[in-house]
Amino acid sequence: MITTKLDIVNNTELQKNGLSALKESLGITGTIRFLEQLDQGGSGDYTAEKYQTKEPEPTDEEIRRQFGF
Repeated sequence: MITTKLDIVNNTELQKNGLSALKESLGITGTIRFLEQLDQGGSGDYTAEKYQTKEPEPTDEEIRRQFGF
């Protein structure tokens, strides 16, 4: 097996190269089966949990500072 180093610049390129390697090694069906194993569907109720802790609203001054006004 020949191993080559990939010069990965960003996440998009990493994903593209990773999927290509999976398809080359496992074929389309094997790649899909492998990716399905990674997706466990999560757990809990995100919508309910999201609003359990109320974060303070930013002030006008904080918003202006963030946008450079």
